Amino acid sequence: MKKKILFVVTSHDKKGNTGEDTGYYLGEVSHPWEVLHKAGYEIDFVSPKGGTPPVDGFDLKDPVNKEFWENKEYKNKIDHSLQPSQVNPNDYSTIFYAGGHGAMWDFADNTELAALASKIYENNGIVAGVCHGPAGLVNIKLSNGEYLVAGKKINAFTNEEEAEVKLTNVVPFLLEEKLKERGAKFEKSGLWQNHVVTDQRVITGQNPQSAKSVGEAILKELNK
Repeated sequence: MKKKILFVVTSHDKKGNTGEDTGYYLGEVSHPWEVLHKAGYEIDFVSPKGGTPPVDGFDLKDPVNKEFWENKEYKNKIDHSLQPSQVNPNDYSTIFYAGGHGAMWDFADNTELAALASKIYENNGIVAGVCHGPAGLVNIKLSNGEYLVAGKKINAFTNEEEAEVKLTNVVPFLLEEKLKERGAKFEKSGLWQNHVVTDQRVITGQNPQSAKSVGEAILKELNK
């Protein structure tokens, strides 16, 4: 039995006080899901609040989004996402934080999720994230007291991309800056370029364009 993979999605549905809706970004779930599901992995979903998480980037013209959304088993799973307290980290080889702007509000300070990720990592597992998903990585500490990202090459939604979508002053912090503060060696490409980096079982991607490549990098690491 292969160990399962845990996808983390946001429970947060508003961009600050703008009144604009947000949530998990559908393509950042569906594209890695497709890669890992086809490879025979079972995936579970967890969110800070559990239950049905809000969705953003809802585009069913993307065939992979459509495939995921119309898969009854997985649509049911994501609509009944687990609460962190319901998750046994020993069941999982990988924890993957999907993006969507909502993640900026409820991933970083969630101590239960950080504890799950730390345990999975120290069980020789993988911690991954894409776009704003690495907000979940900023406060993960290992049992030696060090930040998970310290000294590792890390990638996430960049300052330039946040400026491009005009949310620099809306998000509670800038992800690139916070990761650097935690000691990450932040790497990036130009706007909306596919950029994925793997360093010591931590896999991160820059933006929605990197989602499938993050899935492929996770699979490659699992196959080692």
